[in-house]
Amino acid sequence: MINKIDEIGDDHVGSSAKTPLRADAFDISDAEKRARIEASVRDILDTLGMDLEDDSIKGTPRRVAKAYVNEIFSGLNPANKPKLSTFDNNYKYGEMLVEKNITVYSTCEHHLLPIVGRAHVAYISNGNVIGLSKMNRIVDYYAKRPQVQERLTMQVVQALQKAMGTKDVACVIDAKHLCVNSRGVRDIVSSTVTSEFGGKFKEKDVKREFLDYIKMDTNFDNIEVQ
Repeated sequence: MINKIDEIGDDHVGSSAKTPLRADAFDISDAEKRARIEASVRDILDTLGMDLEDDSIKGTPRRVAKAYVNEIFSGLNPANKPKLSTFDNNYKYGEMLVEKNITVYSTCEHHLLPIVGRAHVAYISNGNVIGLSKMNRIVDYYAKRPQVQERLTMQVVQALQKAMGTKDVACVIDAKHLCVNSRGVRDIVSSTVTSEFGGKFKEKDVKREFLDYIKMDTNFDNIEVQ
């Protein structure tokens, strides 16, 4: 196992399209998880030589544990998955619908450092439509877990395909990885782009239309709210 880890090194290698969870992942409560993580973070800080009696950091283990379970990795728990209710497309809208610039906050599973970027999601209705906010919520749900960007992109598409009963779903994510920006090569300029195209979005013209939409300038800073 050690040799395999050494061989992979700092490379970003994904195991599968499914998040690697053990079968017993939810056998203990969130409260127990927070207690265990708090103890582990305390041990890490102590090993690093930090003074855990200092007012500034003595609450850090508890804060980190709460953030991990309740926020940063809350997408691991299926109980937190948003309900993806669909509705009949009564107004017969037949073109693609694009939700662009969805904020992505995730965590690289190799170094547990942030991934920050934007997702652009689209679908073509086959008779059903879905609430716009649900597209944002499904991105957020799958982002809130240790991730690789390729898997996140695929999971968003697969979840929407299942909910809407259509293969005609696409997702493009452009994100910065702090494991690249803040350590290793420390390249603060580069970003990573991943895509997943299903159904009609694999067709050249449809794919081109989607990519053109997400390049459109949508700066609403000067719009006044009445």
